[in-house]
Amino acid sequence: MLKEFTLNTSSRSEFIDITNEIRNFIKESKINNGIAIIHIPHTTAGVTINENADPSVKNDMKQFLNKLIPEEPYFNHFEGNSDSHIKSTLVGPSLTLIIENNDILLGTWQCVYFCEFDGPRRRKFYVKIFRDK
Repeated sequence: MLKEFTLNTSSRSEFIDITNEIRNFIKESKINNGIAIIHIPHTTAGVTINENADPSVKNDMKQFLNKLIPEEPYFNHFEGNSDSHIKSTLVGPSLTLIIENNDILLGTWQCVYFCEFDGPRRRKFYVKIFRDK
């Protein structure tokens, strides 16, 4: 099963919790055990798993990436978003999640974040579910 999701980002750099969208799709699928692949089809966005209990964690991640790879005028890419491409490469475009008992296996404080590095934009992501045999 494959589903395309859309979302609108509101700033150049942000982390958006997409865990509920993924969980709801898995519930609808009625697949008890398998895997889910989350894929971001953009070169300036990514996906990661991290803590969602304390909002300062996602802010720290965002600030660190912006400090590590600042928006610099010396990059050659004509669109001026080379820093966004580099951040996307470091974070990565996809994740694989385990489905057990019709839910994804995440730690107590974990969630799935869509990572925007070149917003605001209208974005999409895909969830592909595979059932265990």
